[in-house]
Amino acid sequence: MPMIHAVTNAAVSPAQQETIRRDWGKAIALLPEKSEKWLMLEIEGQRCLYFAGTDAPCAMVHVSLYGKSAPDAYDALTQRITETIHHTLSIPKDRIYVAYHETDHWGWNGANF
Repeated sequence: MPMIHAVTNAAVSPAQQETIRRDWGKAIALLPEKSEKWLMLEIEGQRCLYFAGTDAPCAMVHVSLYGKSAPDAYDALTQRITETIHHTLSIPKDRIYVAYHETDHWGWNGANF
């Protein structure tokens, strides 16, 4: 039950959204027991976002998931998320943050897992 929410001050075209969706749909499997079947994505472009005091292109990505994963799996996913944003939106890697939010409580279909 992962959710990836990406916010950037760069413009994101429909074609770029599709590239990100496809890549992150595959990449989520880097976390054990996670798959695209349960993945929800939100991609917000052209937001008011500043990093290091400037509005140069940057991005913040939040990955929320039910349960926990291993640090090496997070490392692999962070690398993939960063690469995708860098290649798709031309945002420098050192202007991208990725944060992970783990929870023991996740609701779906009127009940909790």
